Amino acid sequence: MAGVEIPRILLPNSSGQQRMPVVGMGSAPDFTCKKDTKEAIIEAIKQGYRHFDTAAAYGSEQALGEALNEAIHLGLVSRQDLFVTSKLWVTDNHPHLVLSALRKSLSSLQLDYLDLYLIHWPLCSQPAKFSFPIEVQDLLPFDVKAVWEAMQECQKLGLTKSIGVSNFSVKKLQTLLSVSTTPPVVNQVEMNLAWQQKNLRDFCSSNGIVITAFSPLRKGASRGPNEVMENDMLKEIAQAHGKSIAQVSLRWLYEQGVTFVPKSYDKERMNQNLHIFDWALTQEDHHKISQIHQSRLISGPTKPQLGDLWDDEI
Repeated sequence: MAGVEIPRILLPNSSGQQRMPVVGMGSAPDFTCKKDTKEAIIEAIKQGYRHFDTAAAYGSEQALGEALNEAIHLGLVSRQDLFVTSKLWVTDNHPHLVLSALRKSLSSLQLDYLDLYLIHWPLCSQPAKFSFPIEVQDLLPFDVKAVWEAMQECQKLGLTKSIGVSNFSVKKLQTLLSVSTTPPVVNQVEMNLAWQQKNLRDFCSSNGIVITAFSPLRKGASRGPNEVMENDMLKEIAQAHGKSIAQVSLRWLYEQGVTFVPKSYDKERMNQNLHIFDWALTQEDHHKISQIHQSRLISGPTKPQLGDLWDDEI
């Protein structure tokens, strides 16, 4: 089976005209290094995936590194064709720990450099005290200016081609932009048809920041029905196009200029997620989709939840 050619989007704020594949493969939530992660990544490469998203906190860096190393040695892909993203966890969200955290991730991934390194959350906690969810009493003041300067240093050293953030609201992005000369190239956030984030999309678009959507199919931490995958109206749209609800959901994100990292280890679903580029949603489809009730799925990484983490944004 020949792999699908995935479009790439230019990262406007990047140096060297860096381009990121629109569709990536997510590896969260994992928190353990599983054999099926490695097998799924090899399969994904064969299907055409080149963008792989991980994080220190996911526990998947080692499996991803082993899989990518094996794929390169098998001649399935070259390092230059890959786009690998990892993230700085809150325990290392201290200026003096950023560089060592990145080097540890690179060691786990068996890579010389990342394509993109993200601040995972706009939070800082006690060093070396990993817990999930994070206990609120372990949180410390987050010096975004100093941490971002450390991220910039990592980029200058060539350990990551680009730097960005994750889970930043418009207000938190405004704060970062006000204290930095180098804007983030990416903001990775929850985005799906039941959490469309129009205000954030508009702000990022006007500031040259590309959005990467996690939980693009509304999967991850739901306690009730999946407002996307079990939506009757979306089922009708999907049937009209001869597609799945997942394909409709990803196509909508693509048409917003958003990149996305669905996680699936199922061979057929991985393949379906790539077949969204040779058709389009109609204006009526977009109108119907805009009527979907909006609610956030991922409330945050802390226990108890923080009331001001998202700055009351929709």
